[in-house]
Amino acid sequence: MLVFRKRFALIGKVFPNNANFVSVGLDECCSWRLVLHLYNTHRPAEMVAHSRTDKIVSPESSKAEVGAAAASSSRSIPSSIFSIIIIITPVTGAPVLLLLYLPDRGHRAGTGSQWRGAAKRSVSAPSLFVSCDHIRRRFLHWKIGAITLVFMGFLFLLQREVVDRERDELGVQGGIYKKKKMLDMVIDAVNNIKDAMPKRQIIAPVRQNDNDGKRQCLPGYYTAAELKPYLERPPQDSNAPGASGKAYKPGKLTPEEEEERERGDKKHCFNAFVSDRISLHRDLGPDTRPPECIEQKFKRCPPLPTTSIIIVFHNEAWSTLLRTVYSVMYTSPAILLHEIIMVDDASVDEYLKDKLDKYVEQFRIVKVVRQKERKGLITARLLGASVATGDTLTFLDAHCECYYGWLEPLLARIAENDTAVVSPDIATIDLNTFAFSNPSPYGNNHNRGNFDWSLSFGWESLPSAESRRRKDETYPIKTPTFAGGLFSISKEYFEHIGSYDEEMEIWGGENIEMSFRVWQCGGQLEILPCAVVGHVFRSKSPHTFPKGTQVIVRNQVRLAEVWMDDYKEIFYRRNREAANIVKEKSYGNLSKRLDLRHSLQCKNFTWYLKNIYPEIYIPDQNPLIYGDIKNIGRELCLDVGGDNHGDKPLILYSCHGLGGNQFFEYTANHEIRHNIQKELCLRPSKGPVLLKDCGYQGMGTSVNPEEKWELLKDQLLFSPAFNMCLTANGANPHLIPCNPSDPFQQWIFRQSE
Repeated sequence: MLVFRKRFALIGKVFPNNANFVSVGLDECCSWRLVLHLYNTHRPAEMVAHSRTDKIVSPESSKAEVGAAAASSSRSIPSSIFSIIIIITPVTGAPVLLLLYLPDRGHRAGTGSQWRGAAKRSVSAPSLFVSCDHIRRRFLHWKIGAITLVFMGFLFLLQREVVDRERDELGVQGGIYKKKKMLDMVIDAVNNIKDAMPKRQIIAPVRQNDNDGKRQCLPGYYTAAELKPYLERPPQDSNAPGASGKAYKPGKLTPEEEEERERGDKKHCFNAFVSDRISLHRDLGPDTRPPECIEQKFKRCPPLPTTSIIIVFHNEAWSTLLRTVYSVMYTSPAILLHEIIMVDDASVDEYLKDKLDKYVEQFRIVKVVRQKERKGLITARLLGASVATGDTLTFLDAHCECYYGWLEPLLARIAENDTAVVSPDIATIDLNTFAFSNPSPYGNNHNRGNFDWSLSFGWESLPSAESRRRKDETYPIKTPTFAGGLFSISKEYFEHIGSYDEEMEIWGGENIEMSFRVWQCGGQLEILPCAVVGHVFRSKSPHTFPKGTQVIVRNQVRLAEVWMDDYKEIFYRRNREAANIVKEKSYGNLSKRLDLRHSLQCKNFTWYLKNIYPEIYIPDQNPLIYGDIKNIGRELCLDVGGDNHGDKPLILYSCHGLGGNQFFEYTANHEIRHNIQKELCLRPSKGPVLLKDCGYQGMGTSVNPEEKWELLKDQLLFSPAFNMCLTANGANPHLIPCNPSDPFQQWIFRQSE
C-alpha cells in the first residue's frame, strides 16, 4: 500500500473473502484524491470516493463526482490477472481518470461494453480510458507491453498538463518542483503495481535464521517411544550361558575343548572359549542403576545430537566384536544412532575380512573401513572420525557391552555443553567368566581418573569436595584424566581441539595427552555415572608392536614436551629411556602441536595442577639426589618388587639402570621416596624395611619421623628414629647396628644422567 505523509491522507480498505483492494486518497487542500484499486479475484465491484464532507458515495448515486465506474454494487468484476483503477487529481484543475482492466479467459464479451458504457457516461472530469478485452493469458507479455505503452502515454500527457499549469501560476521553478513531486508519486505507484503483478516463476524462499542461531526444537521431554532402540532384543533364554549378564562357568572340558580354551586365552588374553558360548544378543538382567538414573528425562530443547559409534579392532575375537555391535543397537535410540563405523587396523584373521563384510550388510547403519597396514589405535580412530558424519563421535573398544540408557546421558551433556568430553561409568566384564558387574542402585564407590609421574593412567576415589558438589547420581564427575577407550565428544569440538596427535604411534599416552589438552585449552573431562558400559579388562595386551614398547615412551615424551612445561623433568628423572629420547631428539616434529597450544591460548601446566588436580603430590623439582641405590657388598640395587603399592618389603635385584621399580629420590625432608605411581617411603620395622604411604603428602601434613634417613659420609644409610643402619645382608634389606667397615651397609646413589 502506498503511504503519503504530511498533508496526504491514507484511506485503505481490505474487502472480505480475500479480495485484493487498495485505496489511496491524495488530499491537497481538501481537493480530489487518488484511488488505486487492484483486483485479482471475482469480487463485487465497490469503488469509493470522498468529498469534502468525507461522505461515502456509491458509484450509482454520484455520477457528477466520480462517474459510473460500475453498473451497480450487486454486479461483479470478472476474475482477471489484475485490474487497476487510478483516479489522479492534480493540485488544481479537473481530475484525470485511468482505468486498466485485463479480463480472464472466462469473462463474457458483454462485460467490457458495460464498463465502456459506464466510463462514457462520466462527465464530471476529462478522462482517459483504456480497455483490453479478450486477451488470453498466454499473451501475458503482449498484455504487459500494451499496458506499458498506454501508461507511458498517460505519463507524457500528465507531465505536459502539470508543466503548463505551473508555468502560468507558479513559474518555471515551481512547475519543476510540482512535476518532480508528481513523478515521485507515480513512480511509487508503479512500483506497487509491479509488486502486485502475479509472478510466473516461483523463486526459492529466503532461509529464515533464528536470532540465537540454535536449531529448532520442541518443548518438553523426549518420550520413551521417541527413544526406542534401533533394534529390539530377541526373547532371551534365562538358562542360556551368561544370560542376564551372569557368569558362565563350563563344566569339565574335553581335551579338544581344553585346547580351544588355551588357544583363545593365548591369542586374546581373555577366555574366548566362554565368550563364544554366550549369545551375541544376551541381555544384562534388570536395570540396577540408581532410581534417579532410571527416571531421568531428557529435554527436547536443545535437541539431543546424533552420534557416530567408532569401534577399532585388530584380530579381535568374533564373539566379543559382534556382541559389542549388537549391544549398541539394542540399547541406543534409533533417532540418535547415526552410524556404527568398524575400523579394522590391518587384522590378519580371515573371519574378520569378507565374512565380516557380508555379515554386517544386513545392518544399514554399520560399515567397515580398513587400514591396509598396522598403524595402531590412534591412526585408526582418526580414520574413523574422518568418515563419520554424526553430530558427535563415540569411541568404544571392541570388547564392550552397553547397559540400558547408556547413550542418552552422554549426548545430553554434550547438548548442554559442547566442550564437555564425557565418559561412561565403566563396569567390569570378567575376563574369565564374562560376568557383567551391574551398577549399584545406591551409586556408591565411584572412581575418577588420575595420572602418576610416570605418565601412566590410574583410578582413585573421589575427593570429598567432589562428592559434596554432586547433588545426585545424574550429576557428572569431574575427572583430571580419563581412560580414553570409551568416550563421546562433539565432532566439531574434536576437530577444533586438535583430535589426536597424528605423530603418536600405535597406542599409549594418547589419553593422558588429550586429558591435559582438553582441560588446559578450555574444555572439561567428565564421567557420567548414569551412563554405564561394560568392558573386558585384560591383564596384559595380546598385541605386539611393530617398533616395540618404545613407541609408548616416545608418545609420552611428545605429550610432556608440549603440555607439561618444566614439570616434564619429573617424568624424565623417572624414565631413563624417555630422557634418552629427549637427549637424542628422536621424538619427532612438535611444531604443529605447539602451534595448536598457542592458537587455542591454552593455560600452562601449573594452572592444571592447581585448579584441576590439586590433590596430586608434586615431587621436588630439584631433589637432592635421585636414581637407583646400589649396595657395594652385593652389587644389587634396591627394588620395590612387582605390584608393590605399599605395605610390602623391599627386595634386592640386579641393577638395570632404567629407573621404574629401582627409582628413588632423597628429598629435602630427608625421605627416601619411591614416587612413580604412589608416594611411597622407606619405613623401618622390626623386620624388613617396608614401603609405606608417605606421611607427608603436601599442605596440612607432616613428615613421619620414622621415614627420615641420613646419608652419612661413609656411605651408610642411617635411621635416626631407630639409631641403626640399612644392610643388604639377608633376603630383604633391614636395619642393624651401624658398622662403617661393613660393605653390606655401604650404599651409593647412582644418579640418572
